[in-house]
Amino acid sequence: MEIGVVGKPNVGKSTFFAASTLAPAEIAGYPFTTIEPNRGVAYVRAHCPHVELGVQCNPQNSLCENGTRLIPVELWDVAGLVPDAHKGRGLGNKFLDDIRQASALIHIVDASGGTDAEGNPCKVGTRNPVEDIAFFEKEVSYWIYGILLKDWEKISRQVELEGYKIEKLLHEKLTGLRINEGQVITAIRQSKLPSKIRDWQKDELITLARSIMHLSKPMIIAANKCDIAPDENLKALQDLEGYTVILTCTEIELALRKAKKSGLIDYPLGEKDFTIIDAAKLTEKQNDALVKIKDMLKKFEGSGVQKCIEDAAYKLLDLIVVYPVEDENKFTDKDGNVLPDAYLMPRGSNARDLAYKVHTELGDNFIRAINAKNNRVIGQDYELQNGDVIRIVAKK
Repeated sequence: MEIGVVGKPNVGKSTFFAASTLAPAEIAGYPFTTIEPNRGVAYVRAHCPHVELGVQCNPQNSLCENGTRLIPVELWDVAGLVPDAHKGRGLGNKFLDDIRQASALIHIVDASGGTDAEGNPCKVGTRNPVEDIAFFEKEVSYWIYGILLKDWEKISRQVELEGYKIEKLLHEKLTGLRINEGQVITAIRQSKLPSKIRDWQKDELITLARSIMHLSKPMIIAANKCDIAPDENLKALQDLEGYTVILTCTEIELALRKAKKSGLIDYPLGEKDFTIIDAAKLTEKQNDALVKIKDMLKKFEGSGVQKCIEDAAYKLLDLIVVYPVEDENKFTDKDGNVLPDAYLMPRGSNARDLAYKVHTELGDNFIRAINAKNNRVIGQDYELQNGDVIRIVAKK
């Protein structure tokens, strides 16, 4: 699963990325610091079943800290978006191409209003952050509209005169954007378009493109720099209907993760507080900074960074966590690793879907599965539940 970190330049995208992954990313106060997308690994948390099963896990594709399984997700920090990006302005074409494969987006917005439409610094409170959301959606919608517009006369003719299904034709056209046919069908229904394809003009196609964008690239709004944002800006963002808005302070999260890596504090991933390990190691300046950070975490109930990532995975994409094993009695793989792997699966997935996720041959040769928690045999149509431990039985 890939999550794209997006937004205009200089709003904290690269800081969000660095805080989430501790991967190096160039951070500077000017537009287009990021040109090539930075890629790194972030984690979402889940309860590790080793606790209830009374065994000690030995994770291979993930981590476990004190009973919390940390499951990796890929994070992309892409180039900043500016107005008229869909026309190729700035790094627009590159930005739009970079988000093709994203399953979900985290849109970093400067809630302080301290960056103009181009991403240049300005006085805090100058810019209405709600405008940044509107301009972002316009750019992505117009990009999709431009793709739809190509060969539109040919598509209309195929539907009207040759009996082709519009959903299938549009899906074929948009498949490179990781858009499935179900999303196209839903978008057409939601857009309330004229019954005849020949009556779909520019406004109708833009409406359709916007609906496709919302369905195929679901988005979290990270209201960043919340610690310096005017109250009216935060309220305007939080009052937006139809959006998930999370107050964030990426600089605080980055400082905390660096302090943890240096052994100065104990800061469990995503928590709302931290503990100083050895105050004697801190300089007076570091101590004062940590006191201020504690106050900010209390005020905003955390930095918001981890919440953005987990809400993208668990709420926007509606994923669950499943643990495949090869021995349902010992909960191990063939090498004896206990609860070795944790997979994120779409809610509604079945046992055979998990088999294919593990390996194509397992899916092709699927016979049955076993729920290792209760030793019950389950069929291919069994709907996976969050936290399931499953053994797949396949033909040799």
